[in-house]
Amino acid sequence: MSNFVDYVKIHCKSGHGGAGSAHLRREKYIPKGGPDGGDGGRGGHVIMKGNANEWTLLPLRYTRHVKAERGENGGKNQLTGAYGADVYIEVPIGTIAKNEDGEIIGEILEDGQEIILMEGGMGGKGNEHFKSSTNQTPRFAQPGMEGQEGYVIFELKILADVGLVGFPNAGKSTLLSAVSAAKPKIADYAFTTLTPNLGIVDYRNYKSFVMADIPGIIEGAAEGKGLGHRFLRHIERNSILLFLIPADSEDHFQEFKILENELKEYNPELLDKDFIISISKSDLLDEELKKEIAAEFPENKQPLFFSGVTGEGLTELKDAIWKQLHG
Repeated sequence: MSNFVDYVKIHCKSGHGGAGSAHLRREKYIPKGGPDGGDGGRGGHVIMKGNANEWTLLPLRYTRHVKAERGENGGKNQLTGAYGADVYIEVPIGTIAKNEDGEIIGEILEDGQEIILMEGGMGGKGNEHFKSSTNQTPRFAQPGMEGQEGYVIFELKILADVGLVGFPNAGKSTLLSAVSAAKPKIADYAFTTLTPNLGIVDYRNYKSFVMADIPGIIEGAAEGKGLGHRFLRHIERNSILLFLIPADSEDHFQEFKILENELKEYNPELLDKDFIISISKSDLLDEELKKEIAAEFPENKQPLFFSGVTGEGLTELKDAIWKQLHG
């Protein structure tokens, strides 16, 4: 089983509010003691909290239900009941919470950020609040309110500086392993990468950027074929996109257009991102073939050539990525 999980659904219930107290004063020298009941405590919230040390939703995979504590009832001497304890659900940065209707409740963008998913029920008011000129000793109090309840869907979208876009076997995993310490699974069959991999790429003068190797697109991914939306949602959170077209492709520019169209079908805004086109596995090419492939592309979309196996062109590729990120 993969240790990367990017989607979970959890039933959440916040705490019931504590009841207000209907206590009446019973003191020796106050024969007609008035209302003395305190308010009930608020029920506990269910809260999503960002944790920079988490990178997957795996810890939540087998969490079916989350329930916060009930608030305590009010007491005599107008004492307010204690609040119910809040329940925290720790998630990686880049996590979005949605309700069952698909509406976004909130998203975590930084470490320690907190978002209330389910608010605890309000505590009831004690009988002190209901005293009036016509009712000096109210013998009733307000009950606490129910907490919120429902399913929350958590989706993790990978946050990276550059996301690798390409068909299966385009060489994405090989590139990531060549420029970072990440060790993705590499084999000679399609869909070797089933879950995203992140790598820190060292650059000049001790600088670095984050690269994400994401499962390969197939034609029709926007319609849910292959890994479909599970792949495409991660592309949304990358600063720039690096298209990888393998040198042994039958039609390099057409392959790029198919990839571009899948992004457009899923979310047209993805095409507003800066991108770089590259030809991977260029150790298979001589200079003449490189010129022929480059001629397939428009002047404003000229590809860079590199090989993750021999290291050819990797420095130039990293320079181009850094310029796009910080130019």
